[in-house]
Amino acid sequence: MAKKGRTKSEKPEALISALQAANEELRSKLTDIQIELHQEKCKVSKLERDKLQEVKRVREQEQHRHTAMLTEQRAKWHEEKQKELQALRENLTRQHEQELARHAKIKDQENQRLKAALSAMRDGSGEKVRTALTLEAKEDARRFFDQERVKLLQEIVELKSAKKQTDEALSNMIQSDKMKAGDLRVEHQQHQEQISKIKWDCEKDIRRLVDEIKSKDRTIFGLEKELESTVGFLQKLQLQKDALDEQLFLVKEAECGLGSPKREIPGRAGDGAEHCGSPVSREEWQGEDLRRNQRRIADLNSTIRKLEDRNSLLVDERNELLKRVRESEKQCKPLLDKNKLLSKRNDDLTQTIQKLEEKLKILAKENHEMKEKISSHPPLKKLKSLNDLDQAHDDQEIAFLKLQVLEQQTMIDELTRDREKLLRKKRHKRSSRPIKRHIVVDTYFGYDEESMDSETSSVASFRMDRTPATPDEDLEEGLANEESELRFRQLTREYQALQRAYALLQEQKGGILDAEMEVDGNIHGCVIWLPPEWIIILKNLTKGQVL
Repeated sequence: MAKKGRTKSEKPEALISALQAANEELRSKLTDIQIELHQEKCKVSKLERDKLQEVKRVREQEQHRHTAMLTEQRAKWHEEKQKELQALRENLTRQHEQELARHAKIKDQENQRLKAALSAMRDGSGEKVRTALTLEAKEDARRFFDQERVKLLQEIVELKSAKKQTDEALSNMIQSDKMKAGDLRVEHQQHQEQISKIKWDCEKDIRRLVDEIKSKDRTIFGLEKELESTVGFLQKLQLQKDALDEQLFLVKEAECGLGSPKREIPGRAGDGAEHCGSPVSREEWQGEDLRRNQRRIADLNSTIRKLEDRNSLLVDERNELLKRVRESEKQCKPLLDKNKLLSKRNDDLTQTIQKLEEKLKILAKENHEMKEKISSHPPLKKLKSLNDLDQAHDDQEIAFLKLQVLEQQTMIDELTRDREKLLRKKRHKRSSRPIKRHIVVDTYFGYDEESMDSETSSVASFRMDRTPATPDEDLEEGLANEESELRFRQLTREYQALQRAYALLQEQKGGILDAEMEVDGNIHGCVIWLPPEWIIILKNLTKGQVL
């Protein structure tokens, strides 16, 4: 009987040890799963940080490349414009020299003809020669006057037609620019809607995945609590089993008469006597205890199996979630690339729209100024000589250069004020920027829910909420400062070039020779014996040729 009792008592001990070993294995598996989950979370956060840094780096490179391209294009345009102006200046000077040579040649021919006429008159040809000369001079003057009038009328008609064509071209350009601006606005709005839709879908998927991960963490936490409760229950059963083994041992010693008075328990002596008096009831009691223990062990085995099944299901769900996360990342990658391309195209469209609007404003302003000038200025007086024409052209150019100098000076002042404001704002932001410290709580079962919620909310609201002290805005401020500095330098260079051109024009204006006074001196020097009406006719002829 003693051997049978010992074998029966050894069986639940083996079962309990097996259960404890299985429990320890489950606990080690759970800790490994938690460590893997923590590592996966760290990897995901690291990948997100790397992805954000890569996006920022690419954006900075694109912005630097665009600024370099803009500066190079502006420099090329400036050089081309300078070359065109130089070529135009050379052509104009060449034409002016050709005109001067032609007029000098005509003057020499007229002087020779007049000298021949004077020599003939001195020889005494008489009144016939005088009348012939007067008639010839009148006919030449009338013919020249008619030719000049026809030329001027033709030039007026050509100028009117050219003005009409330019007005029509300007109206067509304005209409086409308006249509293009409307199309660009519509396309910009469509791109904005697509971007907002893609952002909303991505944020929705991220929130859903985060909620699923939270629910899985909660289920794991509940399973760990159940496992702790089962461990406590097993420990309680172990204590009850030890107490029952001790009672059985005492009862057996009492039956055999081998128990010493030192080892007897006073509170349990009567119970032993009662059991000795009724061996059948004692055996039934032992069998009931064994059956009860077996039932408890079977229940514990079933609960352990259930926990193992649930653990395997949770592992499968975790693997599925990881697969879904990877698939969602793969799906989001082309969406992010598309979003990047759309944002880039959107920026290009906004820049083109701004350029077109600026061009429209400039054209409208120039048209309005031209109309005001035409309406306000009196009709141009007829210039009497080539010097008057050059002087009027120089005066107009000097006035235009003065206006340009004033405009450049005002723009430089505005840019200096804007630069000072930006520097003050930047200093104020650097001084008033708070230092943020993130507190992360790491418990035995993983991250705390508050820290996880804060992390997921920060990841989800990365593209929606941007504080005023983000590095993107600092980058934009730095780029704006660089652009303003480049513009300031370009304007200073243009201002210096305008000042040099103004000084050169003043020098040229001060050194111009008066051709009309020279012609008058030549006529007065040559025609001494002519009557006054002949002198008037010759003056008119020379003026007409100069014009």
